[in-house]
Amino acid sequence: MRLALPKSLPLPSQIGLVAALTSGALMAGALYFQYVVGLPPCDLCHWQRYPHIASIALGVAAIASRTSSRLAYVFALAAVAALFITAFIGLYHAGVENQWWAGPQACSGRIPSGLSPAELKKFLFSAKMVRCDQVAWSMWGISMAGWNAILSAGVALLLSATVIRNVKEHP
Repeated sequence: MRLALPKSLPLPSQIGLVAALTSGALMAGALYFQYVVGLPPCDLCHWQRYPHIASIALGVAAIASRTSSRLAYVFALAAVAALFITAFIGLYHAGVENQWWAGPQACSGRIPSGLSPAELKKFLFSAKMVRCDQVAWSMWGISMAGWNAILSAGVALLLSATVIRNVKEHP
């Protein structure tokens, strides 16, 4: 399956464009939920955003490098790698939300036992209000972190398959 993108862009730039658009759309969705719906992000939500920002920048760099196929491929593959990274973080976050494993103490930890009243007060007042281990929104039983993992990994796999097929066709 060939990407149906502008033929004026070489394949590595097309791959960078798709990676940047995917990350841009997912970031726009996250910002919509944060600023319009009013769902503040937790620490793990922020962690998922950093690779998207990198993917956008690297995808744009792949487009800008369209005259140098090798350089464009480097940027495009780095953008795809960033999609895989955010997918992994999204999977980890979804696992924390579903209590499959423990999350970071800062956003999903329990109150430690044996604290003195002064230590408990200090702990509670320094605790983050947005928890990583609670689902803030879901669709069809899948949280935003889960959707990020599914969509990012799906596009990254599609783009990886495109690169592999192109390398086999043009050794």
